[in-house]
Amino acid sequence: MAIVYQKDKRSGITYAYESKSYWDKEKKQSRSKRTLIGRVDVETGDIVPTDGRVRKKREKACATEVLPLPERYFFGATYLLDQIGKNLGLIDDLKTCFPRQYTQILSIAYFMILEDHSPLSRFGKWAGLHHHPYGDDILSQRSSELFASITEAQKQQFFRLQGDRKVEKEYWAYDTTSISSYSGQLRQAQFGKNKEHDRLPQINLAMVFGQDSGLPFYYRKLAGNTPDSKTMGALIADLYQIGYKKVKLVMDRGFYSASNINALYKHHIKFLLGVSMSLKYIRAELDEIYDGFRSFESYNRTYELYMNTIATIWKYEQHRPYKGDTITEDRRISIHYYFNSDKAAEDEKAFDRRLQEFYDELASGKQVPSHTKQYEKYFTVKKTPKRGIQITVNQDAVTDAKRYYGFFALISNQRMDAITALEVYRTKDVVEKAFGNVKDRLNMRRTLTSSERSLEGKLFVSFIGLILLSYLKKQMQDTRLFEKYTMNQVFDKLDVIECYSYPGKQLKSRDLLDKQRDLYQTLGIKPPSSL
Repeated sequence: MAIVYQKDKRSGITYAYESKSYWDKEKKQSRSKRTLIGRVDVETGDIVPTDGRVRKKREKACATEVLPLPERYFFGATYLLDQIGKNLGLIDDLKTCFPRQYTQILSIAYFMILEDHSPLSRFGKWAGLHHHPYGDDILSQRSSELFASITEAQKQQFFRLQGDRKVEKEYWAYDTTSISSYSGQLRQAQFGKNKEHDRLPQINLAMVFGQDSGLPFYYRKLAGNTPDSKTMGALIADLYQIGYKKVKLVMDRGFYSASNINALYKHHIKFLLGVSMSLKYIRAELDEIYDGFRSFESYNRTYELYMNTIATIWKYEQHRPYKGDTITEDRRISIHYYFNSDKAAEDEKAFDRRLQEFYDELASGKQVPSHTKQYEKYFTVKKTPKRGIQITVNQDAVTDAKRYYGFFALISNQRMDAITALEVYRTKDVVEKAFGNVKDRLNMRRTLTSSERSLEGKLFVSFIGLILLSYLKKQMQDTRLFEKYTMNQVFDKLDVIECYSYPGKQLKSRDLLDKQRDLYQTLGIKPPSSL
């Protein structure tokens, strides 16, 4: 056996061959068989193996080597939530405030959104099928530990970072809701005015939403027996502690009280507040313009309402315990009045039906004790031996009761016209609708949590989920996507998108359908790259 060198005249490359001699019995002569070894390096003279030889070795190795199988996960819906979190700065803020826990917080929030009505005990099954930030299972015990590890200082820092991202000039809608509890161990779980009509103790959840952004950025857990009108002081203190100075709040009439209005003036907070038409000063100001209120000039065709605004004075009082006196000043306030003729007609019909029921009860002698005040206010009852019971309607009282039907009013310490005030006030509905997401989609209508710290942490994770849902809902509204899909349908169409992950390689998704790609783009999200 010898090595033979041969130069290729076309390429100028010298190749080395292994030459092996053997005896050809048929031809009865000596022959040789050559096998290519490689080419000769011009500078070193070394023999470099050729690609053909290397390829054969590689193919032989691959035939025996077991390649790792790719990991496959559902990916489309969690990718959507990832991108929303990045767009809002939510992930960055969570990472700043919760450097060790933020991926677990996000993963549980994603689960609560995508698997609504499912208990956290089902997280493992969902996590094994979906690509998510934490990337692993979170056992029930671990989730309880996570909730308990979330501190008040971390939450306050998060509220501050999120608040800095909000539009400073926008109104902030503020409202509360009740969450029922099966636990008897929570100190703030008390019996109160349950908005769900549950016969269970409850906690109250107060929340602040941005009017333009449609996003929540603050919440507070309160005792279940705390009325709305008593929450204002805590709200003002919290907002100032977080660092919010230029505050404008919009609230419904449940938050009205003279002490609350004085507190808002004291802290220079702009407000727009619904008020009851039963208030004496509200009726007194309306009486001044009552006769000409329903004129052609005050009618708004868009809202089908009569509107008028009165600039008047609020009698401001500030008690100063440290000086033992009370400051009394006049502050400017606007009252916006509205009249809905359809609502007035409905209220009047309902009142007439009730009045007839009261009359029938008196005439039959089957009086209802709880209706005694109404009997005395609207009827005069006389009984004689000859004529029996004589019932006369007090027409003045009836006329007075109907006088303010169809009216509603808003008060504000910021100058604006009645139309603007109405449009701002109606944005308050964003909070009420968000509470529906907290209770239904995020499964917080009734809580089984018995630990104070765990409940605080679970509420916070639910709040993270609510931010993501609120952004998605506003995008769907702004792009009129709700005309084609519900939110569940959007998640369902995207959740079937799969991704593949090889060890040490970048995550890839499979080819997207045109409808899926259009959904991402409509929602302002760049579609994921395909294989």
